[in-house]
Amino acid sequence: MKQVLSILWIASFLLLSCGKKDSGPAAVIPTNLVLSAVVSTDNSGKVSFTASATNAVSYEFDFGNGIFQTSTTGTLTYTYPMSGTYLVNVIAKSSTGETVAKSTTITVAKALSLIFSDEFDAPGAPDPTKWGYDIGAGGWGNNELQYYTNRIDNAFVSNGTLKIKAVKESFSGSGYTSARILTQNKFSFKYGKVEAKAKLPAGVGTWPAIWMLGSNISTVSWPACGEIDIMEHKGSSLNKIYGTVHHPARFGGNADGATKDILNATTEFHIYTMEWDAATIKFLVDGTVFHTVGNGSSLPFNQNFFLIMNLAMGGTFAGPVESGFTNASMEVDYIRVYQ
Repeated sequence: MKQVLSILWIASFLLLSCGKKDSGPAAVIPTNLVLSAVVSTDNSGKVSFTASATNAVSYEFDFGNGIFQTSTTGTLTYTYPMSGTYLVNVIAKSSTGETVAKSTTITVAKALSLIFSDEFDAPGAPDPTKWGYDIGAGGWGNNELQYYTNRIDNAFVSNGTLKIKAVKESFSGSGYTSARILTQNKFSFKYGKVEAKAKLPAGVGTWPAIWMLGSNISTVSWPACGEIDIMEHKGSSLNKIYGTVHHPARFGGNADGATKDILNATTEFHIYTMEWDAATIKFLVDGTVFHTVGNGSSLPFNQNFFLIMNLAMGGTFAGPVESGFTNASMEVDYIRVYQ
């Protein structure tokens, strides 16, 4: 009998002990979330946001372009780098981690400022304060046939345009010469708009390009540095314009690109444009978007890049050069960068 009473007493004690266990603080639910956005009318891209909610202690803003910011007051101002329509989302969080969300769509006008340009008005060699040269053969992995020089024969300004000229000649073991000029260590930028007005060479085997590489290429190499090809063209497919990005997940033959067929690429000037921000990279010809790539924190397109312009011969992209080729030029009226 005493054993039964002892067991009953222990069971009662355990039951009462469990009943007294601390269950922790009750969840605090944020409610009544209100979000407002006031877009500046001065074309600055500036937007003032105000979020408020009952029981909220912090607000996480997603500006709709890949940029996030947290505020404890719910009030902040953000300046968009590019014009566009953006879906803005805010998450209000309580002291216990409970959340409520709200979204709004805004349209922002951003007047871009010119931060770099070359109008190619001064005759002679390209401006040495803006452009350097890659010198050598083979195209650094592309099996190209030309030798890139820094001679005025291959890159020069005359009559208001830059000419990058490929010539059939024997030079340092190569059968062709040409030029590859670049702004590395002279100018680079992160996000913005590049616009180049150019007339492309004809001739099977020609491969003109206006493009960019990540400024950290000397430390991380390619494709980890990222590559943005604003315009590529090959003489074997006249009038087909390529816009492409390369990165560690997609590069070479598996790069992320698209094409657009235009008229008179080799007889008339066209405007080749790339628009780049934290959310997207867009490729345009004559104002028409033909390819859009999503950008994000896992990609190398959130750092400074420098500009490159060149005319290659043959190689893995352009293929064999026609037997009658003597010379051809890419003409560039201007190249401009805006932010």
